[in-house]
Amino acid sequence: MSESMPVRPPRHRGIYLLPNLFTTGAMFAGFYAIISSIGGHFTEAAVAVFLAALLDGMDGRVARMTGTQTEFGVQYDSLSDLVSFGLAPALVMYTWSLSALRDLGPLWGKFGWACAFIYAACAALRLARFNTQAGVADKRYFQGLASPAAAAVNMSFVWTMEKAGWSGSELCFASAAIVVVTGLLMVSRFRYFSFKSLPMGDRGSVPFAWMVIVVLLLALLYLAPAQVLLVSFTLYLLSGPIWTIWARLAHRRRGRRQAT
Repeated sequence: MSESMPVRPPRHRGIYLLPNLFTTGAMFAGFYAIISSIGGHFTEAAVAVFLAALLDGMDGRVARMTGTQTEFGVQYDSLSDLVSFGLAPALVMYTWSLSALRDLGPLWGKFGWACAFIYAACAALRLARFNTQAGVADKRYFQGLASPAAAAVNMSFVWTMEKAGWSGSELCFASAAIVVVTGLLMVSRFRYFSFKSLPMGDRGSVPFAWMVIVVLLLALLYLAPAQVLLVSFTLYLLSGPIWTIWARLAHRRRGRRQAT
């Protein structure tokens, strides 16, 4: 009788700890923003969303640097983004400002939470479209406003107004406009520069001017972080429609010249 072969235990698929740790930290920051807004700590909630954006930007870079990119990490990152840049900003804006519309009547109260839902739904749609186009889209550009940038516009607005002494109830209509506009821009076809193709020199070096710009930006952030972030991300928000419209007009002019 032949000796039976030893049975190997089944191999379990593991996940890489380091990049997913950053992703978990980003989701924790987004969840903390929701809890802080419920408790009325809106500045802390806004800062937590920016911390989530910082951690979200690090997880992908860490995965690429360490060669630990997995499909699990991609899907987990998308779910984390939905919490941190979809649900968290929508709920912070609602608890801070949009809920005050209920004082104007039942219909206005429904309008307030509908605006928050539009933003959250658009963030989900934006992430789903990004995932389906990841392999074919031009990495130099985003189609539609990226969800972290949309969240940054809303949270920098909350942070700035809180520091200026404005209450959310006084700005409920402005908040509704910002939430809806940023939500719709996420699912728009406007092209936004992704900053993934900055001009590099030999061995990944960058021009000296970039270091000067970084130093100036850090100095401004130290002096007035909320205001600088609001201005910077508002300009980035406007860059998409301006750039896209300008490119289309330039394309039409070239077509007319070639036709003549």
